Amino acid sequence: MNTVKKIALAMVVVLPAFAHAGEAKVKWHDFNDYRDVRPGNNSPKGAFHKNVAKNFEKHFNKLAEQLPEGYTFNVEVTDLDLAGDVQFGGINELRIIKPIYFPRIDFNYSVTDKDGKVVSEASDVKLKDMGFMDRIKMGRDEAYYYDKRLITDWFEDELLPSLNSAQS
Repeated sequence: MNTVKKIALAMVVVLPAFAHAGEAKVKWHDFNDYRDVRPGNNSPKGAFHKNVAKNFEKHFNKLAEQLPEGYTFNVEVTDLDLAGDVQFGGINELRIIKPIYFPRIDFNYSVTDKDGKVVSEASDVKLKDMGFMDRIKMGRDEAYYYDKRLITDWFEDELLPSLNSAQS
C-alpha cells in the first residue's frame, strides 16, 4: 500500500473519533403549517418534507460540532420559509429563486453542557435574509444553500460568541 493510501485510511479510521464534539437535536412541527416548504417538480410532499428535515438536521449537527465536547444544541423549528417560491412552469411546479422570495426560519433553541445544564437559550428566534442574493455564493451548489447560510451566519455571529463570553 502506498503512503497516500495509508494516510487516507488513517484519516478515515482516526479522524471521526475526534471530529464530533457537540450534537444537535432537532424537533419539527407539522410541515404543512410552515410558511413555505412546498415541493417543486411534482415531488411527493411527504418525501420532500423528509428530505428537508434530513438536510437541515445534518446541517445543525455540522454546526454543533463546533461546540465543546458533550454539549447539545436543541432546536425546535417553529416556522420555515425556504428561499424561493413554488410557481407553475408549464405543467410542472418549480421553485423559483428571486430576491423577493428570501429565506426565513423561526425557532427556539437551547444549548446544554455535558451535565445537562442550560448554558444558552432563546425563544422565538426569527432569522431572515432579505439580501440573500446580493452576497457572493461560496462553495458548491448544495440543497437549501441560502437557508443553511442564514442559520450558519446566526450560529457563528450570535450563538458561538455568546457561549465563548459566558465561558470566560
